[in-house]
Amino acid sequence: MEKLTLDVILASLSEVGSTVLFILVGVVVLEAVLYLLFGVVFKNKYTLPILLLAPAVVGLTLLIIYPLLWEFNLSLTNMSLRRFGDKAQYTWVACQSADPGTIQNWLTDCLLRNYADVFRLPVLKQVYFFPVFGRTILWTVINVVFHVAGGLGLAILLNRPMRGRGLYRTLLILPWAIPQVIAALAWRGEFHYEYGFLNIFLTRLGLTPISWMSDPTWNFIAMCIVNIWLGIPFMMVILLGGLQSISQEYYEAAEIDGAGAWQQFRSITLPLLQPVMTPAIILGTIWTFNNFNIPFFINQNELETSDILVTALFRAAFQYNRYGFSAAFAFVIFIILLVYAVVYIKTVRIEGIYE
Repeated sequence: MEKLTLDVILASLSEVGSTVLFILVGVVVLEAVLYLLFGVVFKNKYTLPILLLAPAVVGLTLLIIYPLLWEFNLSLTNMSLRRFGDKAQYTWVACQSADPGTIQNWLTDCLLRNYADVFRLPVLKQVYFFPVFGRTILWTVINVVFHVAGGLGLAILLNRPMRGRGLYRTLLILPWAIPQVIAALAWRGEFHYEYGFLNIFLTRLGLTPISWMSDPTWNFIAMCIVNIWLGIPFMMVILLGGLQSISQEYYEAAEIDGAGAWQQFRSITLPLLQPVMTPAIILGTIWTFNNFNIPFFINQNELETSDILVTALFRAAFQYNRYGFSAAFAFVIFIILLVYAVVYIKTVRIEGIYE
C-alpha cells in the first residue's frame, strides 16, 4: 500500500515537472523568437516591453480568451450528455422548421436557439429565467446593502483610538479568513431543525422552531444570514483602509465650523471614501451575484425556489446535462454583469479618477 502511494506521488510529481518544464521551454522559445524579430530584424525601441508582456499576453489568451471563444461556440451547439465527447458527436443547433421564415425566426429558432431557450424554457425543472433572475437581484441587493452598511459601521468604530483595536480587527476578520465551504457547512448544521443551535435557542425562548431547510422563505433568509456574516469583514477591511487615508485636518476644520458628526460623515467621509467604495461595491456585487458556495450548500434540499442564477446554471449543466443550453445561460449571466459594471462606473462619478 505504501509503495503504491509512493508510486502515485512520484507519477504526479513527474507530470507536474514535465508541465512546468514545457512552460519554461515555451517561454524561452517565445522570448527568443520575439527578440530576433523585434530586436534584431526591426530594431524596435519597444523590444524590452514586448518581451516582458508577451508571456502574460499568451497566458491570458490561453487561459481566458480561448475558453471564452470555445464556450461561445459551445453555446451555439446541441451538446448534451448523449453527444458528449468527440466534437463530431455534436453540431450547431438545427432549425426547428425547414423554412425558418424571417431573420428573427432564423436567429431564435436556429443559430441563437439556446439563447432564446434561456428565456422561454425552464432553466430548472419548473422555474423559468426571470423568477430566478429576480431572486438573484433581491439576494444581491440585500447582501451588498448589509455588507456595505455593516462594514462601514465597523470600520468607523475601528478607526477610532481604543485599547485592543488590533485584537478586535483580528477577531472580526476571522469569518472572511475561514474557507467559505467550511463556513457554509458549519452554518448548515446550525440550521438543522432539531439539533441546530438556532432552533434550540428559539425553543428555549418558548418559540416555534423554524424549518430553515424546507421552507422556501426561511431557506432564502438562512442563505442571506450566512453570506452577510461572511461578507461584512471584507468590506470592513477595504473601507477601514479608505478611512485611514482621509486626513484628520478635514474633520478638525469641520469641527471649527460647527459641523456635527452626521454633517462630517455626509460631507467628508462619504465623498472621500467614494474612490474606495465604488470598486468595492462593484466587486462585492459581482461576487455576491456569482456566489455559488452559500446558496448551493445552504439549500440542502435543492429547492428551486431558493436557487439563484449561478446555482441554476450549475444544475442545468451538471445535473440535467444541458451543456449547449448552459453555455448560453453562462453568457447571459456574463452580459448582465458586464452591463451592470459599465452602467455603475458611468453613473457613479469618482472625483479622484476623473479629475
